[in-house]
Amino acid sequence: MEQTSTVRHEASPHSVVAPAAGENWLDTYFGVSRRGSSLRTEILAGIATFLASMYIIVVNPAIISAAGIPFSAALSATVLISFMSSLAMGLYARNPILVAPGMGMNALFTYTLVLGAGLSWEVALGCVFWSGVLFALLAVFNVRKAIIEAIPATLRYAITCGIGLFITFIGFKNAGFIVASEATLVSLGSLDPTLITFFVGMMATAIMVILRFNGALILGIAFTTLLAAPMGRLWGEEVLVEWSGLAAWPDFSAVMQVDIWGALKVAYLPFIFVMLFTNFFDALSCFMALSESADLKDKDGNPRNLKRSMTVDAFASMIAAPLGTSAAQTFIESGAGVAQGGRTGLVAVVIAVLFLPFLFLSPLLSLVPGIATAPALVLVGLFMLAPVSKIDWTRYDQAFPAFLAIILMPLTYSITLGIAFGFLSFVLIKAFTGRIDEIKPAMWVSAALSVVMLVTTH
Repeated sequence: MEQTSTVRHEASPHSVVAPAAGENWLDTYFGVSRRGSSLRTEILAGIATFLASMYIIVVNPAIISAAGIPFSAALSATVLISFMSSLAMGLYARNPILVAPGMGMNALFTYTLVLGAGLSWEVALGCVFWSGVLFALLAVFNVRKAIIEAIPATLRYAITCGIGLFITFIGFKNAGFIVASEATLVSLGSLDPTLITFFVGMMATAIMVILRFNGALILGIAFTTLLAAPMGRLWGEEVLVEWSGLAAWPDFSAVMQVDIWGALKVAYLPFIFVMLFTNFFDALSCFMALSESADLKDKDGNPRNLKRSMTVDAFASMIAAPLGTSAAQTFIESGAGVAQGGRTGLVAVVIAVLFLPFLFLSPLLSLVPGIATAPALVLVGLFMLAPVSKIDWTRYDQAFPAFLAIILMPLTYSITLGIAFGFLSFVLIKAFTGRIDEIKPAMWVSAALSVVMLVTTH
């Protein structure tokens, strides 16, 4: 009887069948036993992933509130989109993957579109929406192969690394560790209680990460917040941590404030494209990495349910904008749950449920000061630098565009400028060194959009 049931599941992985003897409906729907897991393992895996990634509940509002979105509204949007998209990933794509507002996408939204290019946050949300629409079209029509082949792997790795350095720079800046200087452009901040508190919190967070504590980043945020609590009371001049209550009704003031039609301007197309490009490749890279590490593959050796997973990711980006936050994307922190043995969509469902209570805890979470989230930003930058080892630095025709993309993001304080010069330099080098046949049509389009962005915004 068990053998027959197994064959039926494999033949139709998305169908719902009657439970076999000894199975419950969760086991049957998600195929828990068939994947070599158990309900207990799946639940524990969901908790592990949530602990590894719940820092986003505080860090994402901290970043996008700098664009003008109220912190409490940004927090509500973060929790809602994390709940809805992770639930969809679990129930529809049936993969153990978290989807939430992405690091890098929130930095692009705040520091490039709003603070850099001067867009209102409503129009910037419109750009997020349209990038989600294009992402959905790519996912539905399954054209990922053509796009993957067009953009060189070295540039994809470089963009991830550059965004990581940019996020780290933001973390140091938010903590006052790096400040502006007329003589040297940037310099170390004053050695005051704030800087010392940040440094101690950063080192404590790094040590917890190295020791592989579950939820190391959120523990680091909590620890640094406690360190900052006496500021302005026992030492220092400014009070950084103030109690405003434990719970409150969610703030939905940013919901449906997106300016969809205002974002449809030629000058904004490069921003939409950069969001699409970053989100698409982050999602694809995450799915491929997780499928390799946990053997989450189909019979052809491809990531399991890839089209459905990419579709969920795309629609999550579309929904994020009307809710009032930057684009949602797959989280590589999902690997924490996979490492615990999670293999099915039940993991994502557990993650989604764990996010929901934080919808009502915005007063408690608003206690967290900027210097407490800054260590998490620095460590996220470290994690995002991993692909740098995959770049062949001896091939200068590949390495130079990658180098420009990496170094210009933090130095120009702009993700789009790093990507633009990376694409432009790649096309120019290939064209003038007799390798024009290595330039795919999508790269010509990317270079043209880069020129449009540079001309219209600078």
